[in-house]
Amino acid sequence: MGYKNIEPRWKKGESGNPNGRPKKLHPTLMKTTAYSKSQIVDIIQYMVSLTEKQLNEILDDSNSTVFEKTIASAIKKSISKGYLDSIETLLNRVYGKPNESLDITSNGKTLNDKIEIEIITTKMKNND
Repeated sequence: MGYKNIEPRWKKGESGNPNGRPKKLHPTLMKTTAYSKSQIVDIIQYMVSLTEKQLNEILDDSNSTVFEKTIASAIKKSISKGYLDSIETLLNRVYGKPNESLDITSNGKTLNDKIEIEIITTKMKNND
């Protein structure tokens, strides 16, 4: 079985894709069309201070970006379900995660034991 009887789709010298490969969005263009980190922080700070009515206006506005609608939706969902997870995540994004501390005790007493670390190194013999 050969492929001799198959007709070619295009004539000699004709391209099957005259427009060429679709162009990818160059990273430098993405930077100019995307939000900067400070803009993201500004949007989140602004949106967590809005009323529910104002959040609805953002969700209903066809000129709102997907990012703005996503933030507004997350805040509304937190409000309606009574969970702070989404709002906490947004605030952590803006203000940073609060420092956490751990108090280690034993039977109500603080452990004052010292931890000693000994580093042992060995020299490898070269078996050349």
